[in-house]
Amino acid sequence: MGKATLKGGMDIRHITPAYAVSPQIDPTDLPAIAAAGFTCVISNRPDEEVPSSHQAHAMQIATEAAGLEFVHIPVTHQGLTSDLVAQQKAAIAEATGPVLAYCASGTRSSIVWSLAQAGDMATDDIIKATQSAGYELGGMRGQLDLLAKQT
Repeated sequence: MGKATLKGGMDIRHITPAYAVSPQIDPTDLPAIAAAGFTCVISNRPDEEVPSSHQAHAMQIATEAAGLEFVHIPVTHQGLTSDLVAQQKAAIAEATGPVLAYCASGTRSSIVWSLAQAGDMATDDIIKATQSAGYELGGMRGQLDLLAKQT
């Protein structure tokens, strides 16, 4: 899908028309995110990684003030569980429009999306979608294939 830079320099990368990822956003970015057509923001960033001004509670207030839904699903590479993948998949499915998920670089948001798509999309299509957004997740092929067989 590719990259889009919104006002303020936000680096939003579309994986699908309905799902995009980004590095950490700022509360002041949310009006532009809403104006870009997003309806839901998913924070995949644990509070321990950011200052209080960017922790989930502050981001939720700013997101809702911009008229968007906010979902906090903190993901770490070491703590990525099937439950978190299921939560991400449900949040995307329940969104009323395009979703923007963010973490430190967008990688974790891409990974959790990829895992959620296993079994619903072909592995090649998952890898191609994230690759077109600038995230090389080809090393996950075996894991995606295994998950697809389990669904």
